[in-house]
Amino acid sequence: MAKAQETGVGRNRLRRRVKEVWRRELQQQLPAWDVVVRTNRKAYVASFEELRGDLTAWCKAAVG
Repeated sequence: MAKAQETGVGRNRLRRRVKEVWRRELQQQLPAWDVVVRTNRKAYVASFEELRGDLTAWCKAAVG
């Protein structure tokens, strides 16, 4: 993975994308939990739909 993706700009873009998926789709489905989302390097180049699918799958597994 290119180091250029791990700049402040890349981290902030990824953070905004994850927060948007959380706000639109997952926040209402989960109980009042404090959640920390940790990503790996592949997340920097993932499409919005890929991030959405991964987070939604995690949400379904976590709630049961």
